[in-house]
Amino acid sequence: MADIESGPGAPPRRFSAGLTNPITTGKPDTSLRHKWDVQVGKAVPLPPAELAGAGDFRVSIHGTKLHDVFIANINYNSPHIDGTWVDSRYFPDMIAIDVVRRGTWHFTRPRGHDRFTVPAGQFIARYNNSSWQFAVASHTTQKLMLPVTHLGPLIRKRPVLGPSESAEMRLLLAHVRMIDATLDDLSPAGVHAARNALVELTMGVLAQKTDGAEPLLAPALAQAAQDLANTHLTDPELSPAMLARELNVSVRTLQRAFAVTNESVTAYIRRQRLEQARHALITPHGRPSISELGAHFQFADSSHFIRTFKEFYGQTPAQYARSHGHTATP
Repeated sequence: MADIESGPGAPPRRFSAGLTNPITTGKPDTSLRHKWDVQVGKAVPLPPAELAGAGDFRVSIHGTKLHDVFIANINYNSPHIDGTWVDSRYFPDMIAIDVVRRGTWHFTRPRGHDRFTVPAGQFIARYNNSSWQFAVASHTTQKLMLPVTHLGPLIRKRPVLGPSESAEMRLLLAHVRMIDATLDDLSPAGVHAARNALVELTMGVLAQKTDGAEPLLAPALAQAAQDLANTHLTDPELSPAMLARELNVSVRTLQRAFAVTNESVTAYIRRQRLEQARHALITPHGRPSISELGAHFQFADSSHFIRTFKEFYGQTPAQYARSHGHTATP
């Protein structure tokens, strides 16, 4: 029995559907498409999520629509993978970007005898027309569908492939995360601006270069830098220069982008390191010593760590740990 999930009372900009449990009769993709049309509506087409054959499977799709742009997170699991090639006949004449999080996608264009394999950690951006096919497999993918206007000349002949951690893709995905976090609070003008920035950042992915000095992109650049910094808090090389290098912009451009956050790059790194150290002080087991924490988060010495921690939290690390029922060793 198929089951559709759709959040009651959800804002019209967000859409969600899922299909679970075995399908023993009929085509599962037909069932999912019918349920999607009933619950979500035909105004928002179902993202490509064809299901091959019958059997036990689970598919979930969470989507966001910004005017003529669609963002979807697709998760498909099935123990019965037959590698069937499926026509890409939905969202015709649009730009499709697939960022593969799990599994591997296979794409082909039979007319041109082209085949492309996109593993986890990679993306493919392509002009979506009837010549494309993709192979069904278990996967988790983030999909963006955008209008061809302004983007077609960059991609009509050949797809663009690359790592999801490229500078241009980091900025695009950071902007997507910001949209998801703020969508419910955006005014119509805000939605329009978010859409335009998304298209601009997609142009950067297709051209494999982004104008980081463009004011419209400053929030995405700051978010991408924050995301990157958060994964390198224990790295001694973490600095504004390192972040700028990874994001392919100048340090000055990065600093200007951070102006929208009312915090410098260096201040953000220090604050995040202190926050992680604060959590470590009150973990139930395996708490490091104060000197180990300071060294772990790249403070010059324990005295510097203690002094900076007290400036932020009004207590030394030892006092903070005691106030939460723990003991911190020097």
